[in-house]
Amino acid sequence: MRIIIIDDDRFVCDSLKTILQADPEIEVAAMGNSGEEAVTLWEKIRPDILLMDIQMNKVSGLEAGEVILRNNPEAKILYLTTFSDSEYVVRALQIGAKGYLIKQNIETIASALKAVMSGQSVFGNEIASKLPILMSEKEEFHWREYNINGREQEVIELVAKGLSNKEIADALHLSEGTVRNYLSVVLDKLELRDRTQLAVFYYKHRG
Repeated sequence: MRIIIIDDDRFVCDSLKTILQADPEIEVAAMGNSGEEAVTLWEKIRPDILLMDIQMNKVSGLEAGEVILRNNPEAKILYLTTFSDSEYVVRALQIGAKGYLIKQNIETIASALKAVMSGQSVFGNEIASKLPILMSEKEEFHWREYNINGREQEVIELVAKGLSNKEIADALHLSEGTVRNYLSVVLDKLELRDRTQLAVFYYKHRG
């Protein structure tokens, strides 16, 4: 996979490149140090994944990510930051990022990139434990208003927990093809783009 690394600390960029390129499946195609560079480099290179910090001068990683995803909904962005602030996490999910990792967990980055590449969403343990609280809302919600049946609710819940299609198939005793069909139907009913947005929707609306 080809990735771009964006961090305003050049030493961090160089260190991440050294660590990640030790994995033969990962190629660092470019590096940058600002949100502006993130947008420019993504448009120029069209990497498989953009690995990006959040707090940067002038244009933040979140602002850059919003621009990229607005123009290119298929883009895969994985945030890597020292900040686990709730507002950052929620905003990253709302704009459609594929994951959010804390920099202390350097050893998990390569596996997280591979998971994102395979279509999964990834969150560090510290972030994952916060999601149900961060995305909860008080208002009453009924799945039937969206014509979502019981089996579809089960699929949605397991997607929100981060399970892959294969894991969901095993848990519900279905084929992977059937799970993919359920997921496609659910996304269409809820007018969502991908499983990350589906997870956000679930945590915001579940009772």
